[in-house]
Amino acid sequence: MKYQVVFSREAEEDLDRLFEHAFERELNSAAGDLDIPSNAVQAIRQACRFLEISPFSCRKAENSPFARELIVPFGASGYVVYYEIKTEGRVHIGAVRHQRESDYH
Repeated sequence: MKYQVVFSREAEEDLDRLFEHAFERELNSAAGDLDIPSNAVQAIRQACRFLEISPFSCRKAENSPFARELIVPFGASGYVVYYEIKTEGRVHIGAVRHQRESDYH
């Protein structure tokens, strides 16, 4: 079975926020690489494609067997994608966080 992966409005806003944060960080760095922000978002989106075929492979995020989190390595740390597997063959991406954010857990 192939699942349809859908990003919520909040998750899309998270991607925008993460892009902007990485862009500012790279812009203010002496050796900044302005390709990093778009590469990070691309890595997150590419990792989410895995959920089309195997959404139950990732670790549980809550007490529900359908709430999960996908770890996306990137650079020295990475990102966490919180999602829920829906019964109608959909995966709903609810949020995306950087692993170093204060509300990561």
